[in-house]
Amino acid sequence: MKKFISPGLLILTFLLSAIGHYAHWPDTLQFIISAIAVIFVAGFLGKATESVAHYAGQRLGGFLNATFGNAAELIIGILLVREGMFETVKASITGSIIGNLLLVLGLSLFAGGLKYKVQRFNVPLANMNGSLMIVAVIALFIPAIFLQTHVLHEEDRTTLSLIVGGILIVSYILWLVFSMITHKKYLSDVVEEHKPEDGAAEEEHGPAWSKKRSILYLILATVMVAFVSEWLVHTLDTFTQKFGLSEIFVGAFVVAIIGNAAEHSAAVLLAMKNKIGAAVEIAVGSSLQISLFVAPVLIFVSHLFGKPMDIVFTIIELAAIGVSVFIAKSIIQDGQTNWYEGLLLLSVYAILGVSFYLV
Repeated sequence: MKKFISPGLLILTFLLSAIGHYAHWPDTLQFIISAIAVIFVAGFLGKATESVAHYAGQRLGGFLNATFGNAAELIIGILLVREGMFETVKASITGSIIGNLLLVLGLSLFAGGLKYKVQRFNVPLANMNGSLMIVAVIALFIPAIFLQTHVLHEEDRTTLSLIVGGILIVSYILWLVFSMITHKKYLSDVVEEHKPEDGAAEEEHGPAWSKKRSILYLILATVMVAFVSEWLVHTLDTFTQKFGLSEIFVGAFVVAIIGNAAEHSAAVLLAMKNKIGAAVEIAVGSSLQISLFVAPVLIFVSHLFGKPMDIVFTIIELAAIGVSVFIAKSIIQDGQTNWYEGLLLLSVYAILGVSFYLV
């Protein structure tokens, strides 16, 4: 009976969200239902991706989870760009980056660390991920510094944003070539056998579905995320105004947490199965994908809509991203983790959350 609960809630919340949107229910009610629906759909997406990861391996599986997990953020971002809500877009990008580096990674290290005293993964991969995160921070800091200290024409702002965005996209694509093709073995997973701290036997389960069904469900879940995300976006303005919340808080925490639900579930479950390499790949890989690919793509998409968005983030957003990258890099660079390091990441996330709420 238990196995039918989740699919039933998934279908129920999705249908209620659709009915609420097309029947024009009150915006606040629509927001609540759509937010719940996104979480269930993201959970479905995470389960499908984990099943695909079983056939593809931890590294490729982690990449697929990050990619499909970010489908919600990308779709929500495109819809927000279309509506001209650039501040919310940038806040959601910020929230996705810090959410993955602090909340998703923190929960994964904490949950996995409670079960296993020390968990290890590939050190060269950790160092490369750290370097890429620093590049992402530099790419966001430089335009902000130059555009806030020098008066540039609108055309120059647009040109700078497009060039930086193009460089980041190329860098990300070449990183995929480097990590998945030319240096695949160099960055391969660390496989170790550890017993849980409580001495209980660890249960190993096969994939939930066959390979073909897993791929089919992955595509279906992505389509469902696209629909629910659009219904959610249409309620943001009313929700923000009614509860007196700032756009930066809604974008950086509310939208980001909902959009990251897939990574939350998949990464934590993998860490608890002692697959910390895949969990780190999901959390860090997802934040890299957001900063090096999704954000630049949204810059280019904004021009297609005739509403150019620049790549200049606020000082608060840049500080939050910089702090998140600094603490995350310092924790993962040695290639081993424990529950207390996860707690440190969660503490920083809580500090940023309170600060953003009070802005």
